[in-house]
Amino acid sequence: MRSRHPFTSTTSVLIALTLTACSGDDNAGTESSTGATEPTATATATATATATATATATATDTSGTGTESSTTATATASTSGPTSDPTTAGTETDGTGGTETDGTTDGTTDGTTDGTTDGTTGGFCLEGLIVCEDGEAKICDGMGGYSGTESCVDECAEGIGCVFCVPDSYSCDDEGNSMKCTAEGDAWEPYETCDGLQGLSCDDDSGQCLGSCTKQALGLNYIGCNYYPTLTPQYPGYQSNPHQFAVAVSNTSGAMATITVTRGANQVTTDMVAPGTVKTIVLPWDNALTDMNGTTKVFAEGAYRLRSDQPVTLYQYNPLGATVTNDASLLLPTNAWTGNYLIASWQHWDQVNRSGFYAVVASEADTVVNLQPSATGSKVSAGAGVNADGTGMVTLQPSDVLMVRSATGGDLTGTILSADKPIQVLSGHPCANVPLDKGACDHLEESMFPLDTLAKDYFVVPPAQVPDDSKEKAQMVRIIASEDDTSLTYVPDQGAPTTLAKAGDFIEISTTQAAFRVTSDKKIAVGQYMVGQSAGFGTSDPAMLMSVASDQYRKTYLFHAPPTWSANYVDIIAPEGTALKVDDMDVNAPLKPIGDTGYGYVHVKLSNAGDGTHNVVSDQEIGISVYGVLNFGSYWYAGGLDLMPIPQ
Repeated sequence: MRSRHPFTSTTSVLIALTLTACSGDDNAGTESSTGATEPTATATATATATATATATATATDTSGTGTESSTTATATASTSGPTSDPTTAGTETDGTGGTETDGTTDGTTDGTTDGTTDGTTGGFCLEGLIVCEDGEAKICDGMGGYSGTESCVDECAEGIGCVFCVPDSYSCDDEGNSMKCTAEGDAWEPYETCDGLQGLSCDDDSGQCLGSCTKQALGLNYIGCNYYPTLTPQYPGYQSNPHQFAVAVSNTSGAMATITVTRGANQVTTDMVAPGTVKTIVLPWDNALTDMNGTTKVFAEGAYRLRSDQPVTLYQYNPLGATVTNDASLLLPTNAWTGNYLIASWQHWDQVNRSGFYAVVASEADTVVNLQPSATGSKVSAGAGVNADGTGMVTLQPSDVLMVRSATGGDLTGTILSADKPIQVLSGHPCANVPLDKGACDHLEESMFPLDTLAKDYFVVPPAQVPDDSKEKAQMVRIIASEDDTSLTYVPDQGAPTTLAKAGDFIEISTTQAAFRVTSDKKIAVGQYMVGQSAGFGTSDPAMLMSVASDQYRKTYLFHAPPTWSANYVDIIAPEGTALKVDDMDVNAPLKPIGDTGYGYVHVKLSNAGDGTHNVVSDQEIGISVYGVLNFGSYWYAGGLDLMPIPQ
């Protein structure tokens, strides 16, 4: 271990408390003046003869009294002898959350066993309080001495005593990664890998990673530095040249980004992406992963790993070229992964025995994934520890891909996954008709958003119809429950069911051009599916989109739309009156209202000139989706989102 850094926010409170309680200051700690009032901080500690101590800091804002109060330490001890119990008189609340004091104290002694000292009884530290001095843990006797002393082999933590490491402190290990001490102070645990390919290094002074790609710097959104592109099942005939699997890397930073792609221990490629631009990187195809039919399997190191030394966003195209069976997915970086997901897929196509799927990817060793099938998800092509009823527990290693496939009569939608470590989940269908009686089929895939980030408020809008984009393309919509007894409300009313009895149940709204808001009393997921071209709503076949909850909207987006498509669009959902810019140009078209919700939407056709780099900026939080169409083909994905945990 290269360095240890014990001075954290938790232990600093204990240190300050000890210094104050043992300072020998005989003043009461209150200074009267006629000036402005400043906040008063009161620290209270409780100590027992078993040498345990806790500290609580309370900030009180005094107002209107002309009293300036300094920091006062008040310690409470459980002892067997008489102690003093001073109280503060003349304190009242001013009705605004502040406290008025008259600057007087009543320091009476009650002779009971539950007393306090305010530093006027000699300044001795409390009986039973543990302090650290010269590598020794000392237990105060309350009379200016110590009732016990222990020499610490490793570290001493204020208020706790001898420990292996100071709780919640950080250190760099011998490999240059950041470690964090457990709350008990008995071990170092991995906190963050300071990966040089992500521009990170461990700082000896703080014990934490430094760089643009740290956990703290990235936050919880679709921007990151560590991704796992993953091939998913595809229609036969689209598994070889000229069809290519590719990712589009959008550099959101102000510096050149160095990109490194690996698969297992093997380097696949490296590249550079300039600030504010998008670059497409082609990756090798893998027929094993894209096989349309088969049983549920684990593909060892089946996923690629893409790392950047600057924050980027990532989109994968399966395949890249504008064809009649492809889709695209917004990939989520590992900083936004969790262990809990709710699946949206598409039904098994019984007539041609074509399976829906979901793919689970791990980034950490020995990741255990548990499968809880929905009522429709209980028909699965068994394998790799997954049973025919959809249940199972599977252990994955880094970059492993668990590919779960439906069986006849099944639909994986509504399945809930839980893992003991963060995972990535993609879901879809190799080639689906939407609806089943309308051709032609098209590849469906989309990243699932973590269950923790799902919410109760969604706006659902149809894509534009092509070639007449003044009209709406029809879609099918699925609303999926994450908990039992979920109630739904639609604005405007959609004539659809308003209750979901069980977690994993879903409502399907068939072939609609409506724009509406759906709210719920419990978290839901919403999937949108373009209908096929033969359904009569213009050019393009099915594509899949996961709706973004309004809680996760943003003000800025940088995204990619391949210019090889006949037409590309960004759909924007925004509050009425929002100022919008697309590619630095004002959006002057009016919003189409979504009922009387105060929100509206607009289809903006994107220019196919350039490399496909686009941006959206607004003065309020908005949601966007991006899609492209051609004759019998399409792709569709969420253009970005925040991924903050939302309470149930």
